[in-house]
Amino acid sequence: MFVFLLFQKHPNVMQCLLRFSWYAARVNGLACLDSNMVQANHFSFSGLHIPGNTSNALGSAVTPVFVGQIPGLNTLGISMARIDYAPWGLIPPHSHPRATEILTVLEGRLLVGFVTSNPDNGLISKVLEKGDVFVFPIGLVHFQRNVGLGSAFSISSLSSQNPGVVLVANTLFGSTPSIPNDILAKAFQVDMSVVEKLQAQF
Repeated sequence: MFVFLLFQKHPNVMQCLLRFSWYAARVNGLACLDSNMVQANHFSFSGLHIPGNTSNALGSAVTPVFVGQIPGLNTLGISMARIDYAPWGLIPPHSHPRATEILTVLEGRLLVGFVTSNPDNGLISKVLEKGDVFVFPIGLVHFQRNVGLGSAFSISSLSSQNPGVVLVANTLFGSTPSIPNDILAKAFQVDMSVVEKLQAQF
């Protein structure tokens, strides 16, 4: 009730802070911070200067700075991430169901793009140089690939404290339980053996 009245009376007050430690309110599934116990570390994060480990099949690494890393972000509608790319490293096609993303290249050269929605399914793509910025609209499938000579990294800002990520390949071929093979085979117009091979990768 306290939180509801606070938001009703002050609609611009979005920070989830409580004055009563006995009231265990939750917003966005996360516990609100007791204003008597709030510390600076609830609003800070260290580590974006450290490159992520890109020794993996995709050659990329994401260092998130979401509400899971900064509890004070809850309800504020913002977050960010550092993305590192090995040479030819890839952030595969994915979407953020709750956020628009704006990406800034800080080192290297990236090919980026997103696909518009049906029925056009148009690819909007560009090669970005150091200092360039690109926007991926909320919910649209997008990707990034390092096309420079060495390693690269970028910083992304997102319009949600918990943007979510839906990796297209993982979602379709790595779900638990699996999507029936005949559905995927018909959707992609391929033989079921191709679907089985893809599912085995995940």
